[in-house]
Amino acid sequence: MRTSRLALIAPMVIFGLGVIGLAWYFAVPGGEGPFKDNMVPELLGFCLEGFFMVGLLSLLQTARERAYKRELWLSLRGSLRGLLSGLDLALLPANAEPASTLTLEQDPKVVRRFMRELQEIHIDLQGMLALKKEAIDALGLIRDMIPIAAQLSARHMRWWIAIVDSMRHLSQAQTRDAVEQSIYKLLENLEEFDRVGS
Repeated sequence: MRTSRLALIAPMVIFGLGVIGLAWYFAVPGGEGPFKDNMVPELLGFCLEGFFMVGLLSLLQTARERAYKRELWLSLRGSLRGLLSGLDLALLPANAEPASTLTLEQDPKVVRRFMRELQEIHIDLQGMLALKKEAIDALGLIRDMIPIAAQLSARHMRWWIAIVDSMRHLSQAQTRDAVEQSIYKLLENLEEFDRVGS
């Protein structure tokens, strides 16, 4: 991606220097003739068009890269929806509404909320078993998504590997403390993963 960005910046610099040089040559008095009267305005117009066209292409490419990275991030976050939904239900007070799917998938604040609630609330046995089962079921998928995280950046991949490791610990946990520690560590890693994207 860095090479393609350089390939767009270099022509912009060339066209920009061409515009400055030709505008200066056209503005300086003297040297009137067919070249200055006819060719210089044409070349100036060509350089201006080239500068703005390449600039527009650069903006389009940047927008496409941003949209592509957003899609990758959403697919990674979406793969954790089942676990986050189970955690939301396990921590949910009586008569409260569960968080929406969109909130669980896209809002980093929900992770901080879960971390705060985990320090105050003990998950019941049924909730722990549901979370452990979800971790066992989703572990393979989460592990297979490491290459997708790598497409975002090396730091994203590092935190995603940490998420996979936390998920593995959760799937193997045998005690309440081990389950709660694994969930909390997973949330810490997810918070760091989200922070890289911000």
